[in-house]
Amino acid sequence: MKDETPIRNKILHVRFTPLEWIIVQKKFEQSTCRKVSEFVRKRLLDKPVTIYHRNKSLDDFATEMVLLRRELNAIGINYNQQVKRLNSMNDYTEVKKWFIMHSPTEQLLLKKVEEINAKIAQINDQWLL
Repeated sequence: MKDETPIRNKILHVRFTPLEWIIVQKKFEQSTCRKVSEFVRKRLLDKPVTIYHRNKSLDDFATEMVLLRRELNAIGINYNQQVKRLNSMNDYTEVKKWFIMHSPTEQLLLKKVEEINAKIAQINDQWLL
């Protein structure tokens, strides 16, 4: 048999002040409802409304990690290109010059890895408390 949902043919028109509407919008955005009408209907009929709960420290961590990942990716690509060039060199003096010239890149890479480790340790300490 068909699962028949009742037809909604009754309309309730409600007016909000700008401040009230902002409050309704914020609560709606925190819910899993797809439409404002669905959200308001559930609230009026005392049906459960699922609300998203966000972990601020996790959000901050994720944002920080995205930025660090981008930087590391760019540094890694640079470093890979430099190593390919190193492999194509035949002369010892060229290799020596390469090491001297590209040591700042290596230091930058190590610094970023340390930053990642520090951030992970910081978040780990927050979550364990």
